Amino acid sequence: MDFLIREAKETDLKQILNLIVELAVYEKAPDAVEVTVEDLKASGFGKSPDFLCFVADIDAKIVGIALTYTRFSTWKGRVLHLEDLIVSKNMRGRGIGSALLDKVVLHAANLEVKRVCWEVLDWNANAIDFYKAKGADVKRDWDVVHLDERGIKNYLFKLDSCKS
Repeated sequence: MDFLIREAKETDLKQILNLIVELAVYEKAPDAVEVTVEDLKASGFGKSPDFLCFVADIDAKIVGIALTYTRFSTWKGRVLHLEDLIVSKNMRGRGIGSALLDKVVLHAANLEVKRVCWEVLDWNANAIDFYKAKGADVKRDWDVVHLDERGIKNYLFKLDSCKS
């Protein structure tokens, strides 16, 4: 079965969101996805898009995505962040993930960034093995830190309380 790796189009967004939800289910967080098709459209297809998404397309069916954006490292300068690389469960093992990662790395080279970075869950042995086989350095000495929406509000509340 042949597939095409290309940049996402607005018409792909519903299928992209379905893959995002599939990933959330796989990562044992089925209710965590808050983003909508409208959010993806507004953030990815305006005058100044927040992200670039590549898709794996088989006869107009999106079976994989790689969503990227640039950021700045104080140590390296401009880097490319791979937010998610998702291949639908029933399509894994066909080279789609490799082709998507190839496209991301080519994109990074074209941007002349200093690094491509992403996170992987420590229990996702298949993904870790895949990334290591591609030459990625899986860092085990860094923890991911998040301050979610509620955390931001609590932080600001405490900050405001200290000023009073």
